[in-house]
Amino acid sequence: MKPNDLNEIANNDKSHVWHHLVQHKPWLSTGPMVIVEGKGMRVKDINGREYLDAVSGGVWTVNVGYGRESIADAVRDQLVKMCYFSNSAGNIPGAKFASKLIEIMPGMNRVYYSNSGSEANEKGYKLVRQLAALKNDGKKHRIIYRDRDYHGTTITALSSCGQSQRKDQYGPFTPGFIEMPHCLAYRSANGDDPDFGVQSARELEKIILREDPDTIGSVCLEPVTAGGGVIVPPEGYFETIQEICKKYGVLLHLDEVVCGMGRTGKWFGYQHFGVKPDIVTMAKGVASGYAAISVTVTTEDLFEEFLAEPGDTMHYFRDISTFGGCAAGPAAALENMRIIEDENILDNVNKMGDYLMDQLRELQQKHPIIGDVRGKGLFVGAELVKDPTTREPVDESVAAAVVADCLKQGVMIGRTNRSVPEFNNTLCLSPALICSKDELDEIVASIDVALGNLTAQVETSKSRSKAMA
Repeated sequence: MKPNDLNEIANNDKSHVWHHLVQHKPWLSTGPMVIVEGKGMRVKDINGREYLDAVSGGVWTVNVGYGRESIADAVRDQLVKMCYFSNSAGNIPGAKFASKLIEIMPGMNRVYYSNSGSEANEKGYKLVRQLAALKNDGKKHRIIYRDRDYHGTTITALSSCGQSQRKDQYGPFTPGFIEMPHCLAYRSANGDDPDFGVQSARELEKIILREDPDTIGSVCLEPVTAGGGVIVPPEGYFETIQEICKKYGVLLHLDEVVCGMGRTGKWFGYQHFGVKPDIVTMAKGVASGYAAISVTVTTEDLFEEFLAEPGDTMHYFRDISTFGGCAAGPAAALENMRIIEDENILDNVNKMGDYLMDQLRELQQKHPIIGDVRGKGLFVGAELVKDPTTREPVDESVAAAVVADCLKQGVMIGRTNRSVPEFNNTLCLSPALICSKDELDEIVASIDVALGNLTAQVETSKSRSKAMA
């Protein structure tokens, strides 16, 4: 495009687009970044500058990398043949992808399409509420969620949000949601106890008993907490959660919106922990951002709870997602899955994930500001602290400065923000699942430089203070 055309686009964006998750006032003079091109793990902005993307589109989405012509072709071909019809009817890619998905999810059998992770989770909540009305006089309708977990941006999804800053100013919320504690060993008094995972999971049972088991319909958890600090559950945690759910007749709903489709080194995060969920939700990496799609998957047993004679006009799941009928989503998802299989991408996730963790732990030895390194596969966090002994978190402005420094170097990394007061202090890495050692080295080197610059600034500030004294 000609320079004048690009300038016009930049001005239109600045003047008319309301961007996500950002304060616009600083842009009144400078304007936002506009991304115009991507290939592999690299993107270019409207000024032609190239960046290495270590957050897969900013929010853990572009799992198989940018510029996949085969996915674009699959979407284009499907749109020309049949773009859309309400999912009260079926379509060919929807049927094919559902079958392929069930093959990699033993124990699950029904696939419900919608268009975002928030919506997928809402479907899970609606299933619980309607099932309570059909079977339990409406009583067993309450849903337990976990501190630090995030399940979406709608008001009801925020009602199940364990990140207070995400919720702030958006209430009042949907009633019937109850919070349980997080399972981050690094931030727990007894986190070093080898039995911590079981102890932490037992908090669920305490809450169920306190609130009355006859009122609890489900518990909704992220297999690995994402924006709340990249929290991998400790050993024994999910096995105990499963045991408790079975004991009290509580449905287990696992939110795989971030973890799903290979991010953690298995198809789904929950598959690391040997659990059998009743509901699994996913979005983001399902089609790697090439088309909008989300999925709510259930067991056949749960599906059959909604079967009745046609004369019972209120018994079936009376829900619709308009764009759940868009055929481009499952068309893209099918090709996305083929790429993951044919290129042995899950193997790469495990190898590169181990390598990334090792590199970050080496960096931790060099920079005491890194208090903890944690993750699963290519889903990794580094928590920044003022002191590694006291574990006092740095101010979120410090994490923001590291991210900004990396960006200046041409590397995009993420961080927790607007999540948990005092704990917006974790750097987040979720590179595309196709990444190489060279690309990971470039990412880690940029963090190394940024932390070195940060230390130098602190030392300079201390020297000035001493001189003034």
